[in-house]
Amino acid sequence: MTETVIDRPSGTTATPDTPLAQRRLPRWAPLGVAGGSVALAVGLGLVAGWESRVQWGLLAALFFVAGTYAITSAVEGPRQARDRIATSVVWVCFLVALVPLVSLGWTTVERGLPLLDGYFLTHSMGGMTNLEPGGGIYHALLGTLEQVGLATLIAAPVGLLTAVYLVEYGQGGLARAVTFFVDVMTGIPSIVAGLFVLAFWNLGLGFGPSGFAGAMALAILMMPIVVRSTEEMLKLVPNELREASLALGVPKWKTIIKVVLPTAIGGITTGVMLAVARITGETAPVMLLVFGNPLINPNPFSGAQESLPLYVWNQYKLGNEASIERAWAGALTLIAFVMILNLVARGIARWKAPKGARS
Repeated sequence: MTETVIDRPSGTTATPDTPLAQRRLPRWAPLGVAGGSVALAVGLGLVAGWESRVQWGLLAALFFVAGTYAITSAVEGPRQARDRIATSVVWVCFLVALVPLVSLGWTTVERGLPLLDGYFLTHSMGGMTNLEPGGGIYHALLGTLEQVGLATLIAAPVGLLTAVYLVEYGQGGLARAVTFFVDVMTGIPSIVAGLFVLAFWNLGLGFGPSGFAGAMALAILMMPIVVRSTEEMLKLVPNELREASLALGVPKWKTIIKVVLPTAIGGITTGVMLAVARITGETAPVMLLVFGNPLINPNPFSGAQESLPLYVWNQYKLGNEASIERAWAGALTLIAFVMILNLVARGIARWKAPKGARS
């Protein structure tokens, strides 16, 4: 049987009364400090006559950080107190970021859910006045699906091939120039893409407003996202796979098609889906190029169309009670649409992930 030797600082003697473990706060201590901070902040806010709950929350966060440091320093020591205060600041920042998100989601669900039903999703605004309650969003939903679908058909192949060039072939000044312009395109405002298509397609070539014109602007916004996400996924493919394929005499282009792309297909698909979710809520290019239409127009290549963000904008700016209710229901539909796209992207990433990477 072996003895466990505990190293102690020189000059100290181990006695039966010497504690072998440092004192620790119980696990429920942070919750207790948080509850006490909230109660103290609410009490002081009521006494001071503050009606804003934002002030109460900021005061509670300040009390939580200060109380955590004071209690931890008294029980566990200054070193642990500094660690605890850093953790407390992280939690406070997380809650501050979470509050507006939860508030936005709750308000949208509360205002939009009463009108969101089967009738609303399967009818348009044809034959309806702006002051009259009722109507639906089918024409806007159809327009969004067609415009986003066309934008994906344009941007996804171009972005994929650009990323393949940058990772597999790109060297020298041309590759650096392409990378630079992709970075620039990532940060351009959506209205700039809309103005470019308006000047080239509508004014230069003489075409009128259409869903296809809006899709071209959305494709410009989508392309750099697809390039960047695909580029990162291709870089994650081990070089050993490429070298093994080339060593067997397989041409490089076939190695890319048969080895590299199938290995990275999960991440590539996820990046494309996230890019689709990114452009779905764009309003400025659609306002310039699609114009909006209260009737159902299934042809995206001719005539004005509607889209979900444009529908929300047009209904809310009318200002009457019925149109504002339709705007909130349209906003909830748009959020649900984007949420479904994100869930699909996560599902595809999980499905295509290597077996060892799945949790």
